[in-house]
Amino acid sequence: MLQNQKKAWLVLANGMVLEGKSMGCTGTVVGEIVFATGMTGYQETLTDPSYYGQIVIQTFPLVGNYGINSMDGESQHCWLKGYIVREWCEVPSNFRCEETLDVFLKQQQVIGLYDVDTRHLTKIIRETGVMNGAITTDENYVKEALLEQIRAFSVKDAVKSVTCPQPEEFPSLDHTRKVVLFDFGYKFNIRRELVKRGCDVIVVPAYTTAEQIKQLNPDGIMLSNGPGDPSENVEIVENLKEIMKLNIPIFGICLGHQLMALANGAKTEKLKYGHRGANQPVIDLDLDRTFVTSQNHGYAVISDSLPKEVGYVSHKNANDSSCEGVRYTHIPAFTVQFHPEACGGPQDTAYLFDEFIALMDKKEG
Repeated sequence: MLQNQKKAWLVLANGMVLEGKSMGCTGTVVGEIVFATGMTGYQETLTDPSYYGQIVIQTFPLVGNYGINSMDGESQHCWLKGYIVREWCEVPSNFRCEETLDVFLKQQQVIGLYDVDTRHLTKIIRETGVMNGAITTDENYVKEALLEQIRAFSVKDAVKSVTCPQPEEFPSLDHTRKVVLFDFGYKFNIRRELVKRGCDVIVVPAYTTAEQIKQLNPDGIMLSNGPGDPSENVEIVENLKEIMKLNIPIFGICLGHQLMALANGAKTEKLKYGHRGANQPVIDLDLDRTFVTSQNHGYAVISDSLPKEVGYVSHKNANDSSCEGVRYTHIPAFTVQFHPEACGGPQDTAYLFDEFIALMDKKEG
C-alpha cells in the first residue's frame, strides 16, 4: 500500500514555500512553527498541551514506527496546529500498537506534512528564530492572501483554551498525601508521578482561587506545564500571590515555573527558537551536577530579574545559561523549567518529585 501522494505545501512568514505530501487531515492551518528534537515520544509530543497553537517539526527523520496506543498520551487530545515529518512509517511494528500515525492525525483533525527536508527547515528556524507559517493541501491557494493570515497570527488565550472545566480527583493506593495540581495544560505523567508516590491528586482549573485551594486543605500544590506567553496570564499571576500566603509547599514545572517567577517579581522573555526535545543539559547548581533533561518551552525566566530577597536560580541551561530552576527562600517552594516527569525522555531528574514529597513531610512535621 502506497502512502498518500497528494501534494501539500508549507508557507513560511518570510515568503519561502516548501512542497511536500499530505498526511492526516487535508485543508489549511496557520500556526507558530517550532521544532522538537526527541528521537522517541512522538505520541507524547502530539498530545502535549504545551504545543497549543503551534506547528511542530520532528527533527528525527522517521516518525510513527511504533504506532499509536491509547495509554501513552499526555492528554486526551492533540493540541498542536500541524505536524511536519521527513518520513512517516505506514506499517508500525510494536505489540502495543493500536493504530498508525496517519489514522491518529485524521481522528484528531490534525493537518500533517511529510516528504520535506526537515533538516533544512530546522536550520532555517535556528538561524532566523521561531516564525509563523501555514500548511495547506489546497493547490489553488493564493500565496499573498495566506501570507497575510500567517503574519497576523499569534498564540492567544492558550491556558484558557487547554485547562480543564472542573476539578477531577485521582486517588492513590496509599492515600498518604493530598496534592492540588493546577491544570495550565498539564501532562498526564505529572499526575502519574504523584499518584505512584502515594499522593491523592486533585486536578483543578487554572483559575482556581486561593480561597478554593484553602477549602481543599492540600498538603502540597503542583503548578503544571502549559502553552503560551506566561506574561499573558495576569489573573493567574495575581492569584498565585495570594496562594503563596497559604504557606503550602509548592512545586512548579515549565509554565508553572514561569508563572511563579512572575508572581515573585521576576520577568520572562521569549527565546529565539526555544528548547524542545529530550537532550537539554541542565546544571543543578546546588548539587554541582549536570543532568540531561526533556524540555518544551519558548519562554524563559530572566535570571537577573529575580529579586534576591525571594530566592535564587538553582538550575541553569548548560548551552545558553538560561534559567532552568528557582528555589524560593521566603516560602516552601521550588520550580524548574524542564520536565522531571519526562516520558518519553530522560528521567534523571525524577528525584525532584521526591524532594517535593520531603518538603510536604517537613511542613507537616
